[in-house]
Amino acid sequence: MNRFFFLAPMMAASALAAHADTYIDTARVHNVQPRYETVTVPRQECSSQWINESQRIEGRRGYGGAVIGGVAGAVLGNQVGKGHGREAATALGAVIGAFTGDQVANGGRGGDRYEQVPRQVQTCQTVNELQQRLTGYQVDYEYRGQQFTALMPQDPGPRIQVRVSVDPLVR
Repeated sequence: MNRFFFLAPMMAASALAAHADTYIDTARVHNVQPRYETVTVPRQECSSQWINESQRIEGRRGYGGAVIGGVAGAVLGNQVGKGHGREAATALGAVIGAFTGDQVANGGRGGDRYEQVPRQVQTCQTVNELQQRLTGYQVDYEYRGQQFTALMPQDPGPRIQVRVSVDPLVR
């Protein structure tokens, strides 16, 4: 019960302080300065260039030269030697003849060939670019002889509206 009598006057005083009058008035603007911030904006920067690339072109491989060379080599090898030596000479002649006939028929290129083919290559990289962005306006104004400063989203012009709050001073 003692606490209630002690708290009641304090609650009444705070209720009086909470009851304040507010109204809108006009103040004179002295100075307006735009405010900027520097931000990093990433962007893609790409370039193209032509390069020569080796490309394999499959050719048609002819086997006729190997067959004819093998037969000719076997016939020539069979003319040399006697007995088992003749068989070995025939086999060796067939192998050497087939290899030589293949080289002659295909021009020593093995059937495939390579040529340089131009190809366009694009390379890209991320480049950070610094940009200035407007963040607002610093407004210096005067109201009833006192100087104030505020950061505002737009330029208010020569006059600015202010909200004035009047609170009773409780001692």
